[in-house]
Amino acid sequence: MGNIFGKNITVSIFGESHGNLIGATLGGMPAGIKIDREYISEKLLKRRPFGKISTARKESDDFKIVSGEFNGYTTGAPLTILIENTDTKSHDYSEFLDTPRPSHADYTAQIKYSGYQDFRGGGHFSGRVTAALVAVGAIIQSALENEGIYIGTHISSLKGIRDREFSNYKEDIDALSQKQFPTLSKECEEKMISLIENAAAEGDSVGGILQSAVIGVPAGIGEPFFDSVESVISHILFSIPAVKGVSFGRGFEFSELFGSEANDAYATDGESIYTKTNNNGGILGGISNGMPIIVNTVIKPTPSIFKEQDTVSLSKLENTKLKIGGRHDPAIIHRARAVVDAAIAIAVYDLILSRRK
Repeated sequence: MGNIFGKNITVSIFGESHGNLIGATLGGMPAGIKIDREYISEKLLKRRPFGKISTARKESDDFKIVSGEFNGYTTGAPLTILIENTDTKSHDYSEFLDTPRPSHADYTAQIKYSGYQDFRGGGHFSGRVTAALVAVGAIIQSALENEGIYIGTHISSLKGIRDREFSNYKEDIDALSQKQFPTLSKECEEKMISLIENAAAEGDSVGGILQSAVIGVPAGIGEPFFDSVESVISHILFSIPAVKGVSFGRGFEFSELFGSEANDAYATDGESIYTKTNNNGGILGGISNGMPIIVNTVIKPTPSIFKEQDTVSLSKLENTKLKIGGRHDPAIIHRARAVVDAAIAIAVYDLILSRRK
């Protein structure tokens, strides 16, 4: 199982949704990085469920750092964080061993691991495991902020409802860091929450697009071809459960533009060079150009819905019906924001350390 990401820093994650605990180990982290436990807790809070738009499963996400820290700073040795699972109901999942849930990893995991996988709550494939990613990512986010690099993510689109674009980047990022439901527009927040609540009432779910901005990354970061900025960020983002698309800047909109519309013209104020527009999302030739890095991440609708669906019996090889019970999110996009922030931070820091070698 490929559970390690990174070259200059490495992140490995472990655990299952209904196991005793989940965790992550951060290797290659420079010594002397301050560990801010309150900051880590704030980032984990952004990932936690709340209200009618999230699962009823409530985990405290209390964490322990069991290695790699001394007197509040990283030691340079591998740093390991552990988070206990305390609110599990494993009996809700026993039937899915034979009748896989549509759009989940039940069937593919059964084939790959010959039935030895932990299927409870989706096991290692569950979004629950991303709490550990958020925890170690928070350490890196804090380190990046100390260097003047900030990351913020909002829900840019939710089933046709569109939030406004980033404008004053630092101001918007600061505002998003205070919000549990990450939109830049209050009106969009209300409309999106109402849509999710209506989907939940119908036993259905919704997905959308997260848009992230990374500011303060200097020009010249990236190792083309295969470790370009896009390559490394996409690699870790596609490792997050429910991510089905990643693009940069205008992304797939480029297919509808002329070159004269798509190109980012250069300008200078006599001290620095910048582009008048940022259609390319701060990346050219796989290398940062000093403009904000803009990443768009597609989150699919939560596959666990309460409507009856078609599936098969693996033991009988017969078509059958399935109706899922238990506790599930009608949308995970607002919770995925914290995971995407953490993943982008890990990727960006790994790229920056390549430049410093």
